[in-house]
Amino acid sequence: MEMALGSAMTQPHPLPRVHVIRHGETEWSLSGRHTSRTDIPLTAHGEAQGRLLGKRLRGIKFSRVFTSPCVRARQTCELAGLAALAEIEPNLREWDYGDYESRTSPEIRAERAGWDLFIDGAPGGESPAEVFVRAENFVLRLHSMEGEIAVFSHGHFLRVLATVWIGLRIVNAQRFGLSTASLGILSYAHECRENPIISLWNETGVGVPL
Repeated sequence: MEMALGSAMTQPHPLPRVHVIRHGETEWSLSGRHTSRTDIPLTAHGEAQGRLLGKRLRGIKFSRVFTSPCVRARQTCELAGLAALAEIEPNLREWDYGDYESRTSPEIRAERAGWDLFIDGAPGGESPAEVFVRAENFVLRLHSMEGEIAVFSHGHFLRVLATVWIGLRIVNAQRFGLSTASLGILSYAHECRENPIISLWNETGVGVPL
């Protein structure tokens, strides 16, 4: 996949091709704890994942690079070798989990059966509608850009971003699994601005040496 990414992304593009990148592993992502405002750095494995991202993105000439303000996203961007181009984008921060910060989904559902973040949101945090608006605002900006764009962000927010890109309702984001340090590409079918697609999703670089 490294060769496919590097070779396929070298041609210039008048339309944006958006490489969405989830940050590397943290202690809380490893244990499944919801992490939004808590600024947790990468684990040693997460740092290795960030360096691997640099290998997987090698040869791509990015016109813009955006990162969430959170340290785990900024650190991943830096380890991937793109910090010099990076612009901090507040809209890329993770869903604010409010009272559910640091808790796991099984813990939450033990108290609130059937809870679904993409339907119910988080008490004391953001609603699905609020996160959708953030993603929509950023997608509108992306549509006006050109060339290869890198976006370093977080699991739940990037899932919402993908649904907005292809015109789905936010509840559909629950169907888009996303691993740490994974890559996705948001682009257009037949280079037509009216046909946004997801051309790659949750590519983890399995088989590429760390």
